[in-house]
Amino acid sequence: MSVRARRLERVRAAMSELGVDALLLSLGADLPWLSGYEAMPLERLTMLVVPADAPATLVVPRLEAPRVEPDPDVFAIAPFAEGQDPVALVAELVGARRSLAVSDRAWATFVLGLQRALPGTVWSVASAVTGPLRAVKDPAEIEALAAASAAADRVAAALLGGEIRLVGRSEKEVSDDLGRRLVAEGHQKVNFAIVGSGPNSASPHHEPGSRRIEPGEAVVCDFGGTMDGYCSDITRTVWTATTPEADFVELYGVLEAAQAAAVRAAQTGVTCEAVDAAARGPIAEGGYGDAFIHRTGHGIGLEEHEDPYIVAGNTTGLVPGHAFSVEPGIYLDGRFGARIEDIVVAADAGPRPLNTASHALTVVDG
Repeated sequence: MSVRARRLERVRAAMSELGVDALLLSLGADLPWLSGYEAMPLERLTMLVVPADAPATLVVPRLEAPRVEPDPDVFAIAPFAEGQDPVALVAELVGARRSLAVSDRAWATFVLGLQRALPGTVWSVASAVTGPLRAVKDPAEIEALAAASAAADRVAAALLGGEIRLVGRSEKEVSDDLGRRLVAEGHQKVNFAIVGSGPNSASPHHEPGSRRIEPGEAVVCDFGGTMDGYCSDITRTVWTATTPEADFVELYGVLEAAQAAAVRAAQTGVTCEAVDAAARGPIAEGGYGDAFIHRTGHGIGLEEHEDPYIVAGNTTGLVPGHAFSVEPGIYLDGRFGARIEDIVVAADAGPRPLNTASHALTVVDG
């Protein structure tokens, strides 16, 4: 049985457990995970209809059908011509089934059309079915993540080693440089390359701009992309050209200890919220609790952010194959900030960090 056929079996088991009569997958990572086909974000509908009790069918625009690699063990293909109503075709495939789960990222226009075509239907999000399944990576997926992480590590090592000039360049120039290096290391796509310098380092999702990086300041570099379908994501924070300020050295020491504590805590059976708490404890004890303003991490795989989320309130227990970031940060508005991020895989033998680039506070001269 193929990997995707086994996934379909697991999907149908989850549907049965949740009382879902049909799963409707459109835009987003669920569709390629199950079918191997990634829909373009067109105004034309693409939707994989997966009834709990009948074969699956991929409804796809005829002009897109040549891009679909057939997989008869998983789905049949139903191309539709220009002028045909794909919503009506999906509704026909759904039939009398009334408990439906639809892709979280499906276009609202099609969801609303299906709601009109299928009155009396109970709707839920597809991620309730697929999220927990996709969160547990198989060995091939873990090795794909490891390869992507190793490629990102090589870029991070170049940053830490001073190969990527910072002082005098704009944040945007450094961001573009990081992206080019990700591609050179084997990524097909750059998903993001955050560069926040000086006071901008205190903005976790800062948009790199025209600000020139100066000597004697913190620079947060958070970057990742997609390599052979799976994502990388790494953050390292450096100081430029001069001896770091004493306040920053103190902050960074607390952050480094917190990130290490969270990685150690990521044992199988431990809840996601307990890993988050392991990062928050040292930061709060260091007096920076109010300056850690985001969750500790997110799952990663076909998407940059997916289940499991490492955050308070998530009582999901880690199991072998869960892959996620551990990325606490401390941000002092108007002054500076820092973040350290690795991708970690939960395993019976203990947490497996996929990133190995140094965490030590590094001064970059250039």
